[in-house]
Amino acid sequence: MDERKLNVIFNKSGSGSITPKLNIPMSWIKSMGVSKEDREVIAIFDEEKQEIIIKKQK
Repeated sequence: MDERKLNVIFNKSGSGSITPKLNIPMSWIKSMGVSKEDREVIAIFDEEKQEIIIKKQK
């Protein structure tokens, strides 16, 4: 298991809304088989555990 400490980036749009973004290491993306052509993933948030799980769309 590879664990990394990451920072959330907050961008403010022209209309004033704020969007959070998270950069994921490219090595993780490659290991998942995600590419520019096949980039769909599923994100699951477990509120009880305060965990986010990202899976490649099958």
